[in-house]
Amino acid sequence: MNDLLYRDPTAPVAVRVQDLLARMTLREKVGQLNQRMYGWDAYRRTPDGSFELTEALYAETERFEGLGALYGLQRADAWSGVDHGSGPGAEDGAALADLVQRHVVERSRLGIPALFVEEVPHGLMALDGTVLPVNLAVGATWDPELYERAAAHAAAELRARGGHVALVSALDIARDPRWGRTEECFGEDPYLAARLTEALVRGMQGSGELFAADKAPVVLKHFAGQGATVGGRNSAEAELGLRELHEIHLPAARAGVRAGAAAVMAAYNEVDGMPCCGNRALLTELLRDRWGFDGLVMADGIAVDRLARITGDTVSAGALALNSGVDLSLWDEGFTRLEEAVGRGLVDEKVLDAAVARVLRLKFRLGLFDRQTVTPPAPAGGGEISKELARAAVTLLDNKGVLPIPATVSRIAVLGPQSATTAHQLGDYTAPQRSGISVLEALRRLAPPGVDIRHARGCALTGGDLSGIPEAVAAAAASDLAVVVLGGSSARTPDTEFDANGAARTVVSEMTCGEGVDLAGLRLGPAQYALMDAVVATGTPTAVVLIQGRPHVVPDTAGALLTAWYPGPWGGEAIAEVLLGLKEPTGRLPVSVPRSVAQLPVYYNHKDTEYGGYVDESAEPLFSFGHGLSYTSFEYGMPRLSGRTVTVDVTNSGERYGRTVVQFYLRRLITSVWPRTLELCAFEGVGLAPGERRTVALSIEDARADSVEIRVAESARAALTSVPVVLDLRA
Repeated sequence: MNDLLYRDPTAPVAVRVQDLLARMTLREKVGQLNQRMYGWDAYRRTPDGSFELTEALYAETERFEGLGALYGLQRADAWSGVDHGSGPGAEDGAALADLVQRHVVERSRLGIPALFVEEVPHGLMALDGTVLPVNLAVGATWDPELYERAAAHAAAELRARGGHVALVSALDIARDPRWGRTEECFGEDPYLAARLTEALVRGMQGSGELFAADKAPVVLKHFAGQGATVGGRNSAEAELGLRELHEIHLPAARAGVRAGAAAVMAAYNEVDGMPCCGNRALLTELLRDRWGFDGLVMADGIAVDRLARITGDTVSAGALALNSGVDLSLWDEGFTRLEEAVGRGLVDEKVLDAAVARVLRLKFRLGLFDRQTVTPPAPAGGGEISKELARAAVTLLDNKGVLPIPATVSRIAVLGPQSATTAHQLGDYTAPQRSGISVLEALRRLAPPGVDIRHARGCALTGGDLSGIPEAVAAAAASDLAVVVLGGSSARTPDTEFDANGAARTVVSEMTCGEGVDLAGLRLGPAQYALMDAVVATGTPTAVVLIQGRPHVVPDTAGALLTAWYPGPWGGEAIAEVLLGLKEPTGRLPVSVPRSVAQLPVYYNHKDTEYGGYVDESAEPLFSFGHGLSYTSFEYGMPRLSGRTVTVDVTNSGERYGRTVVQFYLRRLITSVWPRTLELCAFEGVGLAPGERRTVALSIEDARADSVEIRVAESARAALTSVPVVLDLRA
């Protein structure tokens, strides 16, 4: 078959796709649209330590004379049951992928290889894969360039293991922090999310029609509106008007499409009564027809079969999803029955052909027909890029002179349930880890010689057991400074019960965040508050560190308060460096931090209506979007306008180097619809030495208003009281 046109690597991709498609049977076409089995069911370890393929894989490839895509061949976690004893690591992951691929090609009449699809939510979710800080921490960096480098590393790791396609959360906007998947969001703001989504696509995919050997096509998830589900409950309905959908929940997807994203994943939620994977208005009329997207649309796990609730059976459910714009399923029965759907007249074979062509095009762009056994070498430096992201995300929320830890401190008490563990620094969708460093270990390594560091856990993450608090209080009382490390956890254990799509069905003892772990409130475990209050009451200067996947409600009663989100395995070192003043706190909040759950929603970019506070509570967040303190101080000059360009001078007026994030906010004045209070429209991170000044500029182009105010500040709250520059866009 080497003389066949689709086998010719010099032929254009479109020509190769059409030649191959014309040779395929209906059964073979349907097989290309299915991603039915779990990858960890495709192999098993043998007594000699090698791998063998399973009857399950043989049956799946026989079913459709090949395999369209295989999910999670490298995945390792509590749900899959794969660990270092049973799964592929860095040394043999590529060999396993090659073993499976050779079997798939041999079973395919036309020699069509499979796509290997892997989770890369914050680094490759595989044994020995680099774990990066979660997306909420990435949002706190306000640094797209840094994230682009991290994304490039993750793609190179994926390809070095024989994987092809990266599933990456990017499109969900955090509008209700009770949602357990808040950690997967870049934040509450569409502009910030859009810039980071662009960086993700650039870093992972590179440029050009064909993917380089160390680049991977990205599936951006989830499309669309999943961050706005009612009550913060996973997979619930999203009560969104078209304006809210387009202004808040679609800009990141639009930016990703413009950047060249290869694929998007349809979300679980419904919009205006129609689940996303059956929503033709969303997937075809908007995504393909209006935006010009020519990539792949994948359904989320088992989402196609859920459509049977409105269609009556899985055959018609599969037909609805395909007709709406879904190209590739995930674990569903509905797409396995598309041949029957064509026979019943529910699907036109031309519609099916269009979906198959998109799957084949991605395989040709990856070079799978031409270099099936070639994998690039594994990239180095994953730990350093993860640590660099973690450092950039550490956000100092409050500081009453406690930090950085003074050189005169000789005794430090390190306390709290997060102080001596790395397991709870990792976030959801994380493989078992071999290494990492806790806050306690890092402080012991990095503190000056002679500093006495004592430790007491004090309490657990959850529950009200106070029995360990007296030991912690005694340690604090005998110290010059206390560091109390609190927070939550998304760590799953083998005793977690899972839904068929991998979401947690029942929550293990210390799990407070992650997919399927939604909260009605935002308080930490009750013992954590008791520990913090008792330590502060000793009078010892206290710094509270939060390791968390969502903004929890924590009073600012301690001498200092900082958050690191889930900073990854090496996050303890990043936190210790900031505490000791070896590094500057440079993070800024990607979400507003509420005073209580009763305030929700508290996002800054609400409609510009006149409403007051509550009688019993302030309506303002405890800390606003964009907030973050430094160990130095910055002065912002008066904004200046020249044409449509706004400039501002920024000066480091303190005695230490520091990085500020200059935030430009827009307020629409004359517009056809009711405007929002503020909208982030640009930002720039600026690192300045003491006394150094720099001018930052923004050019304004905005067609949705006749005139606007531009406000420049260090946070959304500060922007409300800053001096605006008024720009008439009609001029």
